[in-house]
Amino acid sequence: MGTTSFLTKAQGLLRIRNQLVRECLAELLATFVMMTITLSSAAQKIAFFETKGNIITSYLGGALGVMAGIYTAGGISGAHMNPAFSLAMCLIEQFPWWKFPIFVVVQIVGSFISAAAVYVLYYDAIWHHSNGTLTVSGPQETASIFATYPADFVSVANGFLDQVIGTGVLIVVVMGIMDSRNKPVPKGLEPVVVALLVLSIECSMGANCGCPLNPARDIGPRLFTYLAGWGPEVFRWVEGRGRGGDGR
Repeated sequence: MGTTSFLTKAQGLLRIRNQLVRECLAELLATFVMMTITLSSAAQKIAFFETKGNIITSYLGGALGVMAGIYTAGGISGAHMNPAFSLAMCLIEQFPWWKFPIFVVVQIVGSFISAAAVYVLYYDAIWHHSNGTLTVSGPQETASIFATYPADFVSVANGFLDQVIGTGVLIVVVMGIMDSRNKPVPKGLEPVVVALLVLSIECSMGANCGCPLNPARDIGPRLFTYLAGWGPEVFRWVEGRGRGGDGR
């Protein structure tokens, strides 16, 4: 009785009643879950010299990370996890514009925290692979664990178009999945279908730039690598660094 009463009181004290705060915390957690799985799959591939993972496991990790994130907070914040999706929802008047900058900041923060978590999780492997030097180019680079980099031959214009098309396909199909007037997805399986969509885009449009499809997915971890020791080079194009689709 005493323990039950204590837990009930604790739950009452810890309960968050402000709806915006609840949504922001849910969005933060969903983004963290998605990005931790995504970046960890890249870390297993790169830091272990592809003995513990490959491009297929990396793509699967990214897709399943999206599914996990939606299941984590889809019923609370909508689990946008992507500023591009939040913007699309604002444009069709399904999401208030005043929340848009708040969600963007939360998504970037969630990605930043997940990058820090993956760095700690694979700390020894990252430093072993890099031979004691955190680099963004060469055979021992580890920056592409966290952020995506274009292949060497991809121009800025081609890279921009690559992301416009890839992100556009993602948003259009997700909107179709959400449209109740369209062919419905069985209730509860929407995250699985979205994960398959992400996997299909990765397999078909990932070679040029690594298929980020998500500004928060790239900006948060890139900022982390800048602060964690990789330096300002993470914001520069360097010949010989680009992994394209292999880097995610």
